[in-house]
Amino acid sequence: MDANEKARIEQDIRDALRLVIDPELGSNIVDLGLVYDVRVEEGGIAHVTMTTTTRFCPASGFLTQAVDNCAWAVPGVEYAEVHLTYDPPWTPDMMQA
Repeated sequence: MDANEKARIEQDIRDALRLVIDPELGSNIVDLGLVYDVRVEEGGIAHVTMTTTTRFCPASGFLTQAVDNCAWAVPGVEYAEVHLTYDPPWTPDMMQA
């Protein structure tokens, strides 16, 4: 897998994650700035680092499972891992205009 293919898969994952809607704010998690990083390693191993709007968000389980499902559905992804972090904490300034 070359760098161009990895970059394409990473973009495809970000595009797929736009289908995941935060139930509290009603917008997709990419535009809300909840997705901090998408990285693909050799062999189609995808790593997504994300956050939620607040620590102990009741939708955390739903959101991480939805992200995992969307990443797995992208062609070229053989394994997906979602890491939930609160560093840095999310703020409304992280939303895309």
